[in-house]
Amino acid sequence: MADIDITRKLQHPRRSLGNRHRSQAEKFLKISKDNENLSWAEQSAKQAVLYDFTNPQNWETLTKIKILKNDENGVRAVLEELFTILGRDPELLNQLKDVDLTPNGMNLLHAGLNIDPLDPDKWAGNVLGNEEEIINFKQRVETLDLRDVRANVLFSRRIERLRDNGDEELFIHLSRILLAQRPSNHETWNELGKLHERRSEYDEAWFCYDQAQTYFPTLQVRDRYKKRMEAKMDGDKIIPWKEPIVQSRVEFLRKMENMTTPKNYIENLGTQEKDENKIDIYQKITNMRDMGNLSGAFFIARQLSAEGNDMGTKLVKEIMEEMTDEN
Repeated sequence: MADIDITRKLQHPRRSLGNRHRSQAEKFLKISKDNENLSWAEQSAKQAVLYDFTNPQNWETLTKIKILKNDENGVRAVLEELFTILGRDPELLNQLKDVDLTPNGMNLLHAGLNIDPLDPDKWAGNVLGNEEEIINFKQRVETLDLRDVRANVLFSRRIERLRDNGDEELFIHLSRILLAQRPSNHETWNELGKLHERRSEYDEAWFCYDQAQTYFPTLQVRDRYKKRMEAKMDGDKIIPWKEPIVQSRVEFLRKMENMTTPKNYIENLGTQEKDENKIDIYQKITNMRDMGNLSGAFFIARQLSAEGNDMGTKLVKEIMEEMTDEN
């Protein structure tokens, strides 16, 4: 239960606590005549970012303090953390090389936030209605590393704006990319399931609700969906539907497995054997876990579990715990 609570806190930034800690940091800054007060300001600013990573003021305050402390490595660490949330974009990270960040750190921070706003509504105002910007965003999502839970949540909020603007097909496409990299994002699984259900794509809806409930069994979205479908079948409108067969479930999970690595990061997974048929399936899972591709390992283990493999079910639980620990 504790791990679940931590994950929910990360997925739901607590703006009030973030504001409180930032205000505390600013008070210490005003009286910062010595390093002790600056250190207290820094601790409060770090807490502000921890509680609400979506507020650019929290990042600005922390960066300002690092600069005042003449902490070049600290400024670099803050910017790298921000760029991780913005999708570990190699081009952004490369900008940090060979640059003196003490005088330039704040400018880089503002540039990054102006190009890529943390507020999903501000982002939507810059993108929606501009076909070229939407295409650029689609291509970015297809290449970025969005395994970080905060990055996954941030981009999930953005693609929800695309859906609300009527672009359902793009929402489905990009949702699957996000979920392939971070299958613990139960909210997006649920939102995707709702869309498929509304479109009468019933098997696809079940797949999504099943994934959401796998991570948070107390949500029971799959069970409620099953009851809704059974009620429809018993009513005037007969829908010849039943839970997808094992083969269909495995095929869905295999497709998700194939999407777990963003295009720009395939080379980071190391060298894998070309003839995968010769690789023991459990060894393949182990290899993926060792290389940090927990999402890929998870989807393979779920395939085994869907086929009734007890070891696969055990591995699913283990990998889920590892992904939770990553947070």
